[in-house]
Order: sequence, then structure tokens, then C-alpha cells
Amino acid sequence: MQVIVHGGAGGEPEEPEARLDVLEEAANVGAGESTPVDAVEAAVTVLESSPRFNAGVGGAVQSDGVIRTDAGIMTDDRSVGAVCSMPGVEHAVSAARVVMEETPHVFLAGERAVALAESYGVETDVDLWSERTREKWDALEPPAGGPRSQLEWIREEFGRTDPGGRSGESAATPGVGDEMDHDTVGAVAFDGEALAAATSTGGRWLALAGRVGDVPQVGSGYYCSPAAGVSATGAGEDIARVTLSRRVARHVERGLSAQAATDLAIEEFAELTGSTAGVIAIDARGTLGSSYNSAMMQTARAEK
Repeated sequence: MQVIVHGGAGGEPEEPEARLDVLEEAANVGAGESTPVDAVEAAVTVLESSPRFNAGVGGAVQSDGVIRTDAGIMTDDRSVGAVCSMPGVEHAVSAARVVMEETPHVFLAGERAVALAESYGVETDVDLWSERTREKWDALEPPAGGPRSQLEWIREEFGRTDPGGRSGESAATPGVGDEMDHDTVGAVAFDGEALAAATSTGGRWLALAGRVGDVPQVGSGYYCSPAAGVSATGAGEDIARVTLSRRVARHVERGLSAQAATDLAIEEFAELTGSTAGVIAIDARGTLGSSYNSAMMQTARAEK
């Protein structure tokens, strides 16, 4: 089993070696599984349990003070499961797998996704706050009103969003633009015959409550076809606009290797959006790819 994992494309982490240790653990745990879908789920759950990443425990806090998790999982026969906007669910990737394997649907949201996950044994009502997220949230003064007042506050914190969807972020705002603001996690696995890919996130720090980014959207935060499995991370709205993961797979389908495909897709992404992102991939020949244009994207690989 070959596995590659990422810890998000973002800024320089404060403790890169400690984060890399968790990534290596996740890759090794995944590589010990018997099927690619087991491998990506197992790898991602390790990362969701670590407060060093923006997924599961320690995920980003939305404008109403709630941490909500999203995830998507896909196999090379194009079976798909996705979930979003789930409070209290640490292992969103497991909830996404429930959608893929137990329902006729592709995507479930909010409290109904939580209820489904719980009915299939996925733990819910988990305290997702970490020491870091609690300190950063407590340093803010969020408004007491509804979505419009929250939106006004968000615009003041981020700078007004331009027509292209990008914003002038304020590094002085706790949590915004720091090393964990984009640190979505993901994994891709290949056993010599089949591929699977998964991505999980806590979203974007101080996003409007209910915001859903690229991660659970098929072809954006993740994609898998007979040609390649892909997981993406970075500026979520722009990743969704250009369906970044599908773009990587399409390049592999045209004959490029996984590495050439990830390089080209990130080059195109930067030209189209001016934003930062990263992608990992494995193609059906068993070659791995990893590319990013942010300050850093830590990855780990394992094979057993």
C-alpha cells in the first residue's frame, strides 16, 4: 500500500518537526491497511485527532463561535461521500465514508449529517476546541447579533472581499492568516490496483457561520478516477472555482505523471486566481506527486 498525506498549504508552522512526526505517523498507519479506502480513512483520522492541524480537534472557529467540520472521500470507481457543517464531529472523514457506503447520496450537511454519522457509530458531541483555538477566540470581540452583524464584523477583520473573492487579510487578527488558517489535511492511497482519496477540514478561521469551502466538494478538495487520486488544500473558494483536484486528474488522464500533473495544475491555479494552494496525487502507475505555491506544505509518504 502506498500512501501520501498532507497537512495543509499555508504559512510556516511554529513546530514543523512535531507536525511532520504526526504526518509520518498518519502515512504509516494508512499504509498498514488492507484497502485504499481503509488507508485514507485511517491516515486522515490520525490528523483529525491532532490539534496541530485544521481538521477535527483544533479546527477553525466560525463567526458564531462554533467549530464545524467538513470532509470528502472518493474511490477510483467514482463512489463518493461528503459531509459538511458538522459541529462536534472529530472524524469527519468517517462520516463521509458512511454517506458513501450506506446511502444512495453523495453529500449530507449539518445536523442531519451528524445524526447519520452517530447512527453508524461515528462519535459525536466531541469537544473540538484546542488550547490554541480557545486562546485565539477569547482574544476577539465577536458581535452578539445574527448573520448580517457577523458578516460586517468579518469584513472588518478580513478587509472587504474583492469581486474575485480574495481579501486583504489582517495578520493582527488572532487566527486569520496564521500557519493553521489553511491547514486542511488529506490522504491518497494506492494498492497497485485501486485508488482512493480523502480530505478533511475545520474550514476557514472566522468564516461566516455555515460557510463551506472546497474540501467536501467533489473535484475541488478531492477527486479520484481510474487515472489518479488527488487531495487539495489552500484558498478554498478559489480551489472550488477552478475545481483544482479534478484539474490534476485530467492532466494525468492526458498522459502526465502525477508529479507533472500537480506542478502544472498549481501553475495554472496561480495564474487563474493569484491565490495559494497545494495538491498531492498518486496515479495508476504508482507514481506520486506533490506541489504547492504557498510558504509551506508538509507531506509524508509510506509504503508497506
